[in-house]
Amino acid sequence: MNLSEIKQPLILFDGYCNLCSSSVQFIINRDKKKQYFFASLQSEIGAKILEHFKINSTNLESVILFKKNKVYIESNAALQIAKTLSGLWPIMYIFIIIPSFLRNIVYRFVSKNRYKWFGKKKSCWMPNKEILSRFL
Repeated sequence: MNLSEIKQPLILFDGYCNLCSSSVQFIINRDKKKQYFFASLQSEIGAKILEHFKINSTNLESVILFKKNKVYIESNAALQIAKTLSGLWPIMYIFIIIPSFLRNIVYRFVSKNRYKWFGKKKSCWMPNKEILSRFL
């Protein structure tokens, strides 16, 4: 798949991480417009996006949002996603006023400890048939 073929916002996540998989399910349940597609960082399309935007894949501990041929990482990705979800989640976007280097201190702390706190799967999480069409 060519990156120019991706028209919908795409969220890349660590398919082995329990927190990441739970976050994807959280987003799916609040993405009433079904605007997001998903792929694991370990997938072929994930590797292409990382390579295209020159993101180091050896120590990647971030969700990535690929939208309109732009890439958002860490807290910027999380806030971009939150502002489009149903419910009160768009209020979280107010944190965009905090400089990203400060926001990312917290983001990276959670990210570095995610396996210890939430566990790790032996294989990538697989969606059920109902939502499979939203995964690349």
